[in-house]
Amino acid sequence: MRRKIYDKLLFWKEKETKPLIILGARQVGKTYIIDEFCRNEFENYKMVNLLVNRDIVDLYQENINSTEKFKQLKLLLNFDLEKDNSILFVDEAQESEEFISDLKFINENYPNIKIIVAGSLLGIKLKRLSKPFPVGKVIIYYMYPLDFEEFLMAIDRIDLINEIKEHYHSNQEMPNLIHNLLLNYYYVFLICGGMPENVKSYIDNKQDVSKINSNILESISIAYIDDMKRYVKSNEESIKIGKIYRSIPSQLANNSRKFQYSKVEIGARGINYESALNWLVNSGFVMLSDSIKNPEKPLKGYVEDGVFKIYLSDVGLLTRMLNLKYNDLINDVIGIYKGVIVENYVAQQFISNNIPLNYWRSTNIAEIDFLIENKDGVIPIEVKSSNNNKSKSLNTYINKYNPPYSIRISTKNFGYNDQNKIKSIPLYATFCVE
Repeated sequence: MRRKIYDKLLFWKEKETKPLIILGARQVGKTYIIDEFCRNEFENYKMVNLLVNRDIVDLYQENINSTEKFKQLKLLLNFDLEKDNSILFVDEAQESEEFISDLKFINENYPNIKIIVAGSLLGIKLKRLSKPFPVGKVIIYYMYPLDFEEFLMAIDRIDLINEIKEHYHSNQEMPNLIHNLLLNYYYVFLICGGMPENVKSYIDNKQDVSKINSNILESISIAYIDDMKRYVKSNEESIKIGKIYRSIPSQLANNSRKFQYSKVEIGARGINYESALNWLVNSGFVMLSDSIKNPEKPLKGYVEDGVFKIYLSDVGLLTRMLNLKYNDLINDVIGIYKGVIVENYVAQQFISNNIPLNYWRSTNIAEIDFLIENKDGVIPIEVKSSNNNKSKSLNTYINKYNPPYSIRISTKNFGYNDQNKIKSIPLYATFCVE
């Protein structure tokens, strides 16, 4: 499958001299795309997995200097890292924080060596290192499940991507037949999600959404829960992580429009669950959206302390957790959860575009689902699960803050209203927002 991160890898190869660390949740395709990149773009390539190659883990635990470690590393690998057009890919690097720390030595002494480092729980390990992190000596990229644009690439509909981008920039309506076709693909994506293995199942089954192997997402969820037992401070923390993860559907449907520890466990307090929540965030399993008190630049300067919303990293995992089917979405029989799923979908698209998640709320009066910063200022974004144009919250926000324009994401076609300065974007075009 073609992934947009491939272009970033090419940029790293040509422009950067530092080792590259790629972070992302389990099963998002890190190993596959890195392996493909290394095979395609380098003459000499070596891959090692530290869960298998324990001798490298043992080497970096020895009490010898970095020069000697590097010399022995080359001998163990039987691979000359310094040879032109060569690259080393170290997978499951979370198994050796000593090796991660030594990337600083390698970069300072061998700046032309190309090394890529990844791991299913590397994000957790980097936040809990006991050894010094090579600050300023590595490049970090994040990888996520497929977004909707990559989904269309996977099913060989680049022609539709071009149409979407053209209408996004022109604000001209998409022809109705194409608009409806894309909405159908969007509903398929809500069930399929962006996990590569599940997308492949959809393709292999001739794009019949009813034949997607439901065991795939179930297995990924089980693997996530199993991961919660690793790299934790205690068994108690592991239990707390699991409780937060399982509370996500009820958190998303919460009338208070914010994460509540009481939904995790009766009487629970933030101070007792903060470490567990950070574990989930750093693992890439969940995404947090911060509440903004004052929608001005820079938004991060106006974050409301302790008030946030939580989303799952992949909308397919959410619909699977809720045991929903394609017909449930099409027939609109899921009540408040239709809006919940759509909001999670938009959050996933934004994160894939490196857009920080923020929202605004006015106590018991109004809420704006997302706020973004761009060259025009702070732009409010309202998300609708249908083509309903009633926007009490958005109107409240516009009257109070007078933004340069607003965005409404819904099932409605493209358009722009000059009077209220609202840009209408169909849900399938969310990936165009930058």
